[in-house]
Amino acid sequence: MTQKILGLAGWSGAGKTTLAVQLIESLSARGLKVSSLKHAHHNFDVDHPGKDSHRHRLAGVGQVLVTSANRWALMTELQGGAELTLPQALAQLAPCDLVLVEGFKHEDFPKLEVHRPSLGKPLLQGTLPGVLAVASDAPLDQPYLDLNDIRALLAWVEAYLGAAE
Repeated sequence: MTQKILGLAGWSGAGKTTLAVQLIESLSARGLKVSSLKHAHHNFDVDHPGKDSHRHRLAGVGQVLVTSANRWALMTELQGGAELTLPQALAQLAPCDLVLVEGFKHEDFPKLEVHRPSLGKPLLQGTLPGVLAVASDAPLDQPYLDLNDIRALLAWVEAYLGAAE
């Protein structure tokens, strides 16, 4: 299975996560395997203080894997090492039909810009590499996809997936 990636780029509050959830639900319902990759610009934790795995991490393990009948998660402490690059992060994922990426916007890979003129921010298209199209909730002075028309956006993503094969 060839892994295809599509970034969702846009200013904070534009609706990238909402669109990602809608696309994931629709594509998954069509039988496609979709993964997501989210870059965080800040310290984050998926573990909880007091839990065994958290205590192990604080004690100094390099990795801790938590598994159950419903899911498993592998946490790796960088311990001062370099942050993963986009290719390194993608290599950690199991094969799938599409990886939706939020973040890494300055990297050169295919992206759909999510734009809301009401935020008062400029378009990113033309300033970021890889922006293939813009989805907006209001008319623009250029071709755009209607951010409120999930069927049209889904058709665009499916056409992208077909063209990317």
